[in-house]
Amino acid sequence: MRTHFCGLVDESMIGHTITLCGWADVARNLGGLCFIDLRDHEGIVQVVAEPSDDAGNAAVVAAAAKVGYEDCLRITGVVRARHSVNDKIRTGKVEVLATVIEVMNKAEPLPFHAHENPGEESRLKYRYLDLRRPEMQKMMRTRIKLVQALRRYLDARGFQDIETPILTKATPEGARDFLVPARMSPGEFYALPQSPQLFKQILMVAGFDRYYQIARCFRDEALRADRQLEFTQLDMEFAWVREADVQDEVEAMIRTIFKDVIGVELEASFPRLTYAEAMRRYGSDKPDLRNPLELQDVAELVEGSQFKVFTDWASNPDGRVAALRVPGGAALSRKQIDDLGAHAAKYGAKGLAYIKLGENGEVSSPISKFFDEAAFAALVSAIGLEKGDIAFFGAGTYKVVSDFMGALRLKVGKDLGLARDGWKPLWVTDFPMFEWDDEESRYVALHHPFTAPSVDDIAELKANARIAVSRGYDMVLNGNEIGGGSIRIHRSDMQSAVFQLLGIEAEEAEAKFGFLLDALRYGAPPHGGIAFGIDRIAALMAGTESIRDVIAFPKTTTAQCLMTGAPSPVPDKQLAEVHVSIRPKPDKA
Repeated sequence: MRTHFCGLVDESMIGHTITLCGWADVARNLGGLCFIDLRDHEGIVQVVAEPSDDAGNAAVVAAAAKVGYEDCLRITGVVRARHSVNDKIRTGKVEVLATVIEVMNKAEPLPFHAHENPGEESRLKYRYLDLRRPEMQKMMRTRIKLVQALRRYLDARGFQDIETPILTKATPEGARDFLVPARMSPGEFYALPQSPQLFKQILMVAGFDRYYQIARCFRDEALRADRQLEFTQLDMEFAWVREADVQDEVEAMIRTIFKDVIGVELEASFPRLTYAEAMRRYGSDKPDLRNPLELQDVAELVEGSQFKVFTDWASNPDGRVAALRVPGGAALSRKQIDDLGAHAAKYGAKGLAYIKLGENGEVSSPISKFFDEAAFAALVSAIGLEKGDIAFFGAGTYKVVSDFMGALRLKVGKDLGLARDGWKPLWVTDFPMFEWDDEESRYVALHHPFTAPSVDDIAELKANARIAVSRGYDMVLNGNEIGGGSIRIHRSDMQSAVFQLLGIEAEEAEAKFGFLLDALRYGAPPHGGIAFGIDRIAALMAGTESIRDVIAFPKTTTAQCLMTGAPSPVPDKQLAEVHVSIRPKPDKA
């Protein structure tokens, strides 16, 4: 139907007759002289319909005069140089003098204009119109280029693209599974995969050595800006590797795709932080290194004070007293300080103490009265507080203090414009093997139950489970975890021991993971891997905070598709075929 794309018409085509297809981005009738900005996925070109002595031309002008916004058009014409150049568009030096204008489909009045910024509800309900917007076209094409670059890189290096099942076994050790009734097995269910984790490990046992897959995954969990019910990840697995082998390979891959897709040169070598160091310095296991602020532990400096909140936690082995020095922060008003306290409270803070040192050296602090002069001076000196600075303090359990002081660090850095531009990748390594869950009174895996511990001895692992370190690692970029992986457990006895520490007894482990335990008994090689969030990387590359902007048909935060109306009721007949009945909703009290 067409010979060229609108956005690719250039000066080399002057004098040529071409045919274009697209939408009327703008249509202007200047009393017989008509202009149409015709748009397709490559961009916009100006089309002109002008009166002449040619009788046939009158029909072209008449057709152009009737063109409306977003009408679907097919236009044939001659390329010529523009009298007034438009430097804002790629085709700004040329235009097309129309000889034929065909309206392929007349558009009804639209709910919003392509150059507006409509509300999210309208955008998702009329997603096909939202995706026409040049801004959305650009973001979606960034995602497309990302996936293409990943495939090129991995295919060239001998990775094998192998599909794993979508209908699989429910193994609820993490987020909730989406369940699918099995029509031919009444009362039994498949589950949609949360990841291809076990299948890719089994592929290593099967001898495929280097695997990858652009995999669709599903988790029935609460949604937010960086999370959807269904998402896409790059899964990779390597046989015969240690941590550095995986990290070096995928680090090179990430550097390559950032250069290929958006022209960004990342650091030649990504820094590595242990989990313990990341939490100590930044209060987060995914620190944003563009922000120069760091936490400092001050328990030893405050344990002799009379401030009970500090002294209680300073002497508690599970406690933490941390300070955050903010250069220039003395300019913060009392209201701004109160607002920061309210922000910290969202992450568990019971209060937010501070010391403000004015430009003339005057002290403003609600806690100074609890210190003698020498101890207070020592605290101020140790944290490096200078004139014009403020320091915030938090006390509590180590995790809670790290959480709210880490969140405070990010907010202060953003509010005061301290964060630098650019890209700051890093590796976070040596994660704890387990976390204790008070509600369930058992350990849970910090990464997943298949991550190898740093020790090979089962007895040693069991004796030191509380402080055990895993062989897990995450890649972090600008405060976002973009990839997570580990060296896997490749011995059946170690995997059984880890299940036992997680409260999964032998019978349950056999029922849920017997196929994996069997596979590990037949000469499973040492192996490891990683998974990268395609949606999250694409959003970072496209410069948007929401992954919904780089997913063609996302769900709302209430897990609905406004365009199709999903989820929706299913007829009783269809439910009966899969042996499912619906309980009535409980009455609201």
